[in-house]
Amino acid sequence: MHGPVAPLQPLHAPSTASLEFLIASAQVPMWVPWPLPTGWVITGFAHAGDDRSGALAIAVALSGPAPLGGVGEMAVVAEDPGVGLAARLARLEGPDPGDGFDGGPADGKVRYDGHEIALWSVDAGKEHAVYAGEALASWLWFVLSPADVGVMMCEINGVRDLRDRHDGGAAQEPPFGAPSPFLTEALRPL
Repeated sequence: MHGPVAPLQPLHAPSTASLEFLIASAQVPMWVPWPLPTGWVITGFAHAGDDRSGALAIAVALSGPAPLGGVGEMAVVAEDPGVGLAARLARLEGPDPGDGFDGGPADGKVRYDGHEIALWSVDAGKEHAVYAGEALASWLWFVLSPADVGVMMCEINGVRDLRDRHDGGAAQEPPFGAPSPFLTEALRPL
């Protein structure tokens, strides 16, 4: 009824080895806010796809100090339309943001490679702040938890594709932190 379904793979620890593994199979960008918000680190990866298709959806999880206190969590997801990894993280029905989510003016923008990427707020209830848009022929999602961490979207001006780790010949390794339970909890069965 839904066509091919990209299988969700086991979660990946926040490490250079996981990053290299995903870069080798990535069919979509591996987005992170850039520069990273102060004190934020990568806390894990998730992907959907198989050995033949490669990674058709990739979530990069981050944790850091929440602007209003406590710890904030964020997953930045790139995925082919219809995969549904970001919608699952946000606990939305259906695989995509839904019809008409982009019917009005954009709620925010981020820059990549000199281009603006429009983002619209997606109603995900009271637990998460969710923004979605399109970049490089894939969905780009920001899933922030708790919902008040959504105010960080005012601070995030750009994104970087982790597949492009070499800038001017020097590798730019992102900072890794301890694994966060955010991905595990968000991807638990519905």
